[in-house]
Amino acid sequence: MLFSEYFFFSIYISLCILIAIVLYILSVVLIPRWTDDEKISAYECGFSPSGDARNKIEIKFYLTAILFIVFDVEVVFLFPWVLTFSKNGGDWACFLVMCCFFFIIVIGYIYEWITGAMDW
Repeated sequence: MLFSEYFFFSIYISLCILIAIVLYILSVVLIPRWTDDEKISAYECGFSPSGDARNKIEIKFYLTAILFIVFDVEVVFLFPWVLTFSKNGGDWACFLVMCCFFFIIVIGYIYEWITGAMDW
């Protein structure tokens, strides 16, 4: 067979598509479709909505999100680097690349600190 290595993959993709279609059809058929004022109203942390939904958001929320992303990315790249570094026997090129990466992370951290994103 020419495509024998793709046989199981095609079965997997076909099953995924079939399950998605079946679940969609079941949700359309089985879920009741009635609405009332309570159901279609805006939800805001359990309280009645106050003001317009298009209000401007303070920059500190954005900066806090950047802070979490910076440290999450750092941790995500740190674990594979440690494994690779220990397998290569302490390769200096690998070490210098990670030092550059940490330098960029530290610059992001200093930016967050200067802009006051960590001041609550």
